[in-house]
Amino acid sequence: MPDRLPDKTQNDWLCIVKQMAEEIKYGTISIVVQDGKVVQVEQNKKVRLSN
Repeated sequence: MPDRLPDKTQNDWLCIVKQMAEEIKYGTISIVVQDGKVVQVEQNKKVRLSN
């Protein structure tokens, strides 16, 4: 996923979140809102280790 979203996808954040959710096995996805607009989507992946 690129660090910065192209202008044409600024209003398409829901598709980006959906794609992230489909690709991640464990972790979190955070949506950052500023002045009523989504300005950033963050993804934290976790790796689970088996004993």
